[in-house]
Amino acid sequence: MKKIFFIILILATNVIAQTAGNSGLAFLKLGFGARNIAMSDLGVTTANDVTALNYNPALITNLNNTQFSFTHSEWIQDVNCDMLGIGFQLFSLPFVIGINSTNIPDIEVRTNPGDAETTFNVHYIFGSLSTAFNLYKNLDLGLTLKYIYESFFQNKAKGFAGDIGLVYTDVIKNLNAGISLKNIGDMEKLRAERTKLPADLRIGASYSKKVDVINSDIIFLTGLQKYLATDDIHIHFGTEILYQNLIALRLGYATGYESKDFSAGIGILWNSLNFDYAFTPFQYSLGSSHTISLMYSF
Repeated sequence: MKKIFFIILILATNVIAQTAGNSGLAFLKLGFGARNIAMSDLGVTTANDVTALNYNPALITNLNNTQFSFTHSEWIQDVNCDMLGIGFQLFSLPFVIGINSTNIPDIEVRTNPGDAETTFNVHYIFGSLSTAFNLYKNLDLGLTLKYIYESFFQNKAKGFAGDIGLVYTDVIKNLNAGISLKNIGDMEKLRAERTKLPADLRIGASYSKKVDVINSDIIFLTGLQKYLATDDIHIHFGTEILYQNLIALRLGYATGYESKDFSAGIGILWNSLNFDYAFTPFQYSLGSSHTISLMYSF
């Protein structure tokens, strides 16, 4: 059994590429939407669609129609993650339902040298409900409630968490600022101990500019991110160039991670359908992560 826990610990550390801390459930750190991931995965002011449920729920005040978004990520160590978001209006308020399913397959169990005695899969799930409303003039508030489930080998646990976020649009023209606090909650005991949630504080700003000479819209973003159980602070930078509202090129850079910093991606916007791709290389021969997203607006 100690061998099993050791394997899980190594995978959780390598897959998410964070510095050492005192929290678990690292799947809650994974991004949603290839657009956000390509621009350094901060998202606190630029996730302007249903993917806001994963970054700053205050941003869903911009949701005026029904949206459907699906993201699939192939991470290192055969980890795969699927996220679904559905946004809609109800009682004159925006709501977003989110579902995340993350799997680590075929972990081998050995008590002696030689062939594995058996294998098992690690499975994590969360389901969420988000809403937002205007507090005052350009200031919006958003809230998310999450149900979380984790299972590996013969151990299972569930719990609840909440996110809260604020966004202030047009601090000056085309400059937005936001803050969010994520994953505040509690889990049941998994075997003998409770898993501590990766509480996550993000502060960021973004500036958008239309450049007529190249017929493009450009966004620049920056911000700070801190997992409350760690000592380090991550600084994020990102940009997007959207040409003729049709093709987007994106770059991102984040500091303070052990094995990743750079990200990039592309997007194609066609009528009500968006296709996005993000690429994140990892150091130390860990490989690369590939993320694709589809979003449809009704």
